[in-house]
Amino acid sequence: MGHPDLQAEAVDQHAESPAIPRQRVAPGRPAEASAADTDTAWRPLRIAMIGQKGMPATYGGIERHVEEMASRLAGFGHEVTVYCRRSYGETPADGYRGVRLRQTHTIASKHLDAIVHAATSTMAAMTARPDIVHYHGLGPALVAPLPRALSRARVVLTVHGLDNQRGKWGLAARAVLGSAHWFSGYVPHQRVAVSQGLAAHYSTRFGRPTTYIPNGVNPARPARTRQIQDRFGLTPGGYLLLVGRLVPEKAADLLIRAFRRTETPMRLAIVGGSSFTDDFVDRLRREAGTDDRIVFTGFAYGDLLAELYSGAAGFVQPSRLEGLPLTLLEAAAYGLPVVASDIAPHVEVLNSDAAGGRLFRDGDEDDLVRALTSLLADLPGERAGAVALGERVTSRYSWDTAARELERLYLRLAPEPGRRSRARPAVAAD
Repeated sequence: MGHPDLQAEAVDQHAESPAIPRQRVAPGRPAEASAADTDTAWRPLRIAMIGQKGMPATYGGIERHVEEMASRLAGFGHEVTVYCRRSYGETPADGYRGVRLRQTHTIASKHLDAIVHAATSTMAAMTARPDIVHYHGLGPALVAPLPRALSRARVVLTVHGLDNQRGKWGLAARAVLGSAHWFSGYVPHQRVAVSQGLAAHYSTRFGRPTTYIPNGVNPARPARTRQIQDRFGLTPGGYLLLVGRLVPEKAADLLIRAFRRTETPMRLAIVGGSSFTDDFVDRLRREAGTDDRIVFTGFAYGDLLAELYSGAAGFVQPSRLEGLPLTLLEAAAYGLPVVASDIAPHVEVLNSDAAGGRLFRDGDEDDLVRALTSLLADLPGERAGAVALGERVTSRYSWDTAARELERLYLRLAPEPGRRSRARPAVAAD
């Protein structure tokens, strides 16, 4: 059974320091904050985060998101507890990047792992009397009524994608996630969406305020190892790159078929693994056939992933369903020319089809062949366009900004000490 997620911004747990060091501030005093930052007084909050698999983040987009946000909130002076699954990896007993880590029990199976862990984490969190219970993903919304009804905590839910539409789920699981989707629209005091498309979906579908706070991206960091040649036979500048979970909606099968139709000595590195989708991964290998240009690396993170990004000639994102993919932001930060499907989250990042950021029609193999051919025909021109794309992405998508916006939302929602005021809904971002 493979790991269920992979995401691009994972940090090597053995590196000397995190990609962005935790901010250090005096307890109870927010860094660079003032009363003008919000319509209520700043005070330290107790925050519980539930739905992620754990910290430190190795693979998984939600895990990276939570680590980047939680560590900054802790640096601002808040007490943040992240609830972890034992299956995710070793959990440091003394916390990580200023965040408290707590493991709770679960049942390690495809259909029960997430919801059981969300339930046990919620019960553990409620005993700690947090000011904010923050869920990540649709599934945990099923247990969100517990803190909403049985505690004074304000409930926040971040929507990272419409999980009920993911192709790996059967009919029963989709029905359950459909219920979670409904709960996510009505139960939390406030929803956060990581893309404008998701925010618009909640506004249209539920008519409820939803705050748009996009993911951030870390600056590219130089690769400190030289592994890709020895391990995978890849040479710098000699391959295209895909990074992601090998699940149907990521459309790696579409990319493999299109790539095999291109006449190029360039190779294709597929970085990722199964997410309870072993049959689909086997299918991908059959699609690749005897084409030795196609390399399956398995999961990669830390220095190895940084080296894969650093050495790639371009990045391909053929997904048919996304929230706001961290892999796409990371590729742009590394200055890679990008080819991506024209789904709304990708268009939100790339804006239009242009050198350095090519778009193809979602699901259209012929159009993907065209886009790949355009990329490979003029790599110098594509790299020049990618520089401008990278500058735009790194200036627009900031973890620091995202964490400050989330803090302001928390402060508006959480009751002040000694008061039993009702939560004030945040104003939805345009």
